[in-house]
Amino acid sequence: MRKGKWTWKFGVFLLVMGMIAAACGGDDDGGELTPVNLQLQWFAQAQFAGYYAAVDQGFYEDEGLDVTILEGAVEIVPQQVVASGQAEFGLAWVPKALVSNEEGAGLVNIGQVFQRSGTLMVSWADSGITKPEDWADKTVGNWGFGNEFELTAAIEKFGVQNVNLVAQNFDMEALLNREVDAAEAMIYNEYAQVLEATNEATGSLYQPSDLNVIDFNDVGTAMLQDSIWVSEEWLASNEDVAEKFLKASFRGWMYCRDNPDECVEIVLEAGPTLGTSHQTWQMNEINGLIWPSPNGIGVMDQALWDQTIEVATSQGVISADPGSGAFRTDLAEKALADIDGDTTGSSWTRVEVTLNPGGE
Repeated sequence: MRKGKWTWKFGVFLLVMGMIAAACGGDDDGGELTPVNLQLQWFAQAQFAGYYAAVDQGFYEDEGLDVTILEGAVEIVPQQVVASGQAEFGLAWVPKALVSNEEGAGLVNIGQVFQRSGTLMVSWADSGITKPEDWADKTVGNWGFGNEFELTAAIEKFGVQNVNLVAQNFDMEALLNREVDAAEAMIYNEYAQVLEATNEATGSLYQPSDLNVIDFNDVGTAMLQDSIWVSEEWLASNEDVAEKFLKASFRGWMYCRDNPDECVEIVLEAGPTLGTSHQTWQMNEINGLIWPSPNGIGVMDQALWDQTIEVATSQGVISADPGSGAFRTDLAEKALADIDGDTTGSSWTRVEVTLNPGGE
């Protein structure tokens, strides 16, 4: 009889505790998740693989977040989407977001994911263009829309004369058709598009040896690119959510560093317009823009920030240095402190990727 009473009381205790746990919620007890939106700069592709992986692997859910990834497009400006409150988090290049801030957007960079620029100028090997000075008297394509400032800063830095700058579509057709002597390209996208095209003279795909590449990281006019931005107003009362988002996102990028093939599959399931070999190339090169992260993924490199501001002000992108409040490292540092594993990627190396025609 006594044992029966104990069993009944213990059962009631468990029931009550279960009801309390259900009412309180939490990251690990099946409570409601906090919904947030992430606005991308472009359509689904390996450029954003870390965020797709964080969803797929449950890293956001581990932090109590229900993240909806919003794809971008030509007409979508992520930092404006964030400023208008339609997304809590947005990805944007640093100079573009700072332009929006001068227009009153009120944004702050809380995670500098890309540690280096992915922008190149690509020309044919027979053009003789191997350094910025060789752009003199040449026709040089660029995309505009704020993508051209690394190029124009290099032209100014090296005193290049008589450069014929022309508008370029977001592809490499002008270079392939030899309508321009040099074309703007991202190392993870358009550069690969050239290497996926067939050289009619050989019947095989073009090779890196067919091309000359000028890397703005080497030239000294590179500006910081993909970073995570939030509204200062929203952040004031949501630092905990921001820290959780950063932690899960960093785990996603670490997963893609260590499991690139799996991340390519995750991206392919999201429906990109370009194929498997292209996404594999892109994943490899995106990892190269992130790793190594000497201070830990997402933590700003002050020297690279200063260089970005110097280029942006010299080119009239922004009117003045935005000051120290334009970025924060404390939230990223707190997120990193709670992550097990290698957060710097100091031993990461590129793999060799074989491209197929058209990136398939």
